[in-house]
Amino acid sequence: MSVKIMKKKTKRNRERSHIPFRLNFLFFIVFALFAALIIQLGRLQVLNGASYQAMVNSTDKKIVTGNVPRGMVLDAKGRVLVGNSAKSAITYTKNMNVLADKMYAEANQLTKYLTIDKLDTLTERDQIDYYLSNPKNLKKWNARLPKSRKVAADGSKIPDKTVYQSTIDLVEKSFTGLSDKQKQAAAIFKIMSGAYQLSTVYIKNDNVTDKEIAEISEHLTSLPGINVGTDWERSYPNGDSMRSIIGHVSTEEQGLPEDGINSLLAQGYSRNDRVGTSYLEKQYESILHGSKSQTQVEVGNNNQILSSKVVFKGQKGSNLNLTIDQAYQTKVEAALKKIYAKAVAAGATTYSDGAYAVAMNPKTGAILAMAGEQNDRTTKQASDDALGVINRTFVMGSAVKGATVMGGMMDGVISPTNNTLPDTPIYLPSTPVKKSVYPVGTFGSLSAQSALEVSSNIYMMQLALREGKAEYIPNKSIKISPDIFTKMRGYFNQFGLGQKTGIDLPGEAKGIEGPTLTDDGSTAVGSALDLSYGNYDAYTLIQLAQYISAIANGGNRMKPYLVDSIQQTGTDGNLGKLESKTSPTVLNTINAPKSYFNVVKEGMYNVVNGTNAWGTAHTLKDIKPTFGAKTGTAQSFAREDPNDSNSKQVETVTSSLVGFAPYNDPQVAIAIVFPNLTSDEGHYNTLLAREMITDYYKLNNISK
Repeated sequence: MSVKIMKKKTKRNRERSHIPFRLNFLFFIVFALFAALIIQLGRLQVLNGASYQAMVNSTDKKIVTGNVPRGMVLDAKGRVLVGNSAKSAITYTKNMNVLADKMYAEANQLTKYLTIDKLDTLTERDQIDYYLSNPKNLKKWNARLPKSRKVAADGSKIPDKTVYQSTIDLVEKSFTGLSDKQKQAAAIFKIMSGAYQLSTVYIKNDNVTDKEIAEISEHLTSLPGINVGTDWERSYPNGDSMRSIIGHVSTEEQGLPEDGINSLLAQGYSRNDRVGTSYLEKQYESILHGSKSQTQVEVGNNNQILSSKVVFKGQKGSNLNLTIDQAYQTKVEAALKKIYAKAVAAGATTYSDGAYAVAMNPKTGAILAMAGEQNDRTTKQASDDALGVINRTFVMGSAVKGATVMGGMMDGVISPTNNTLPDTPIYLPSTPVKKSVYPVGTFGSLSAQSALEVSSNIYMMQLALREGKAEYIPNKSIKISPDIFTKMRGYFNQFGLGQKTGIDLPGEAKGIEGPTLTDDGSTAVGSALDLSYGNYDAYTLIQLAQYISAIANGGNRMKPYLVDSIQQTGTDGNLGKLESKTSPTVLNTINAPKSYFNVVKEGMYNVVNGTNAWGTAHTLKDIKPTFGAKTGTAQSFAREDPNDSNSKQVETVTSSLVGFAPYNDPQVAIAIVFPNLTSDEGHYNTLLAREMITDYYKLNNISK
């Protein structure tokens, strides 16, 4: 009995001890976990607390650049040709990783204080992007997308970009457009969303009212990234004068031009930067652009801008001081327009495409004036085309005969003391007689000086035959040296004819050389003779100015230039110190004695002041101090219909002139061309030359 009692007691004791053990084990685990947690908290707080706190408070410093006004363009007397007009602007600096819904809300808020004037660039896609930037709209339309447009056939997720495009496609089917108020917000949203992170763009920079500035300034704290600032735009105090020379600047919307975007980006430009896109603005972009301002911004770990500090306020672009005197430029432009209008009134411009003139300092190459009048044959409207001086080519005619005479002396076929040649026409088989404008037999022979005065084509052809060692028998085929074109063009090239002048403007043309061989492969003798008196190859007017300058200065081919100096802008906004000054550049020196140049100069003196009845510019002899010149008339051709390359070609006349003044101390060289006239009876070349020379004398106080 006692044994049983003992067994029951043992079992009962065993049951009592089993339950506390499990509880104790559980308590032990809980205690261990709490201990581990306390240790971890201690490690975080004590050992690494400072570093983790630093991570929480961490910021990133970045540099934000800002645009500065471009440099000005001034004339030779310091008058502003191109400046900058400051204007109020509302700007937006985009935070890092800002979401579309935030910009949507901010754009809507801005419409309470701001009116966007230009909505014509707002496309349907722009409106839909704005519409879907509202999270509710995006969610609603995403829900309507079929599953197949969200998940691929293999179960993988379709990229968000593709899904978004599918949503747009779906919205487009029933989209009816936005309200006027929403379009305002959409235009603002488009500008905001198109900005790069931490870049500043203009929300509105035209016609910003005082009320808009005041209201936005009052609410800046609730408009992240929005600020009130200033912008600038190019201003032209002289209107459209010289605009085709100065060039243009892109807008912020246009940004960098496609043809140079990679190069400009590599130089630190932003895609929406305004840059020079043509001529002087483009040629001197790096000078005019200036140095951008730099602002150091502190960005928090929530990608919001915490603070900003200007570290470099930027440097306005440097200024260009031109060689052109605006007063003289205006005179030349006005004279060209007036005389071309005379040609129009006389019915001489039916096939004409304009008229051009340039004046240059023959000793330095400085351009004194450039003017062009382009005639639209379809609309009959004329427009400024000063760049035609450097990028249009014409067969100039007898104006180039000074180079032909120089070539003859340099080749040794004539000399300053032995240059009289028979004035006998050239007869080639199956070809009209090649002669001068005056009747055959007017002169038995001519000196080089007289040949220039009466503009003898025969004399120049005789030089070409001698240079080519030709065997000439009337009405027989001429055998001439195959290198005649190379030789004659070589002499012309030394004066710049047929060569780029190197002027500091982009887009200069070289000229056009005619074929040197006939269809059967033989040397084109007739064409070589035409070349000798300027009726074959085509040149630019700036080349003619360079050529006559080399005659005037005694043999130096000067590089033409428009920018005389580059000058900084001072801290007070006025002109600062001179950065650089253009030095005259001699491209090549013509290796000929002074006596050769004297022959040509005497001939050009006679063109104006001679007594021969066939002299071509004697009407200018009353101008004092006197000057030297050479007129030109070339046979040219124009299409009857300018818009149809297959239309009939009509024979026209191109009238030209080159000259230098005063004769004894040349200070100005001029070149003029009136291409494709129906007649040159109006002597428009000499009429314009008169005004260009007399105006130059008056403005520079040059008298007898």
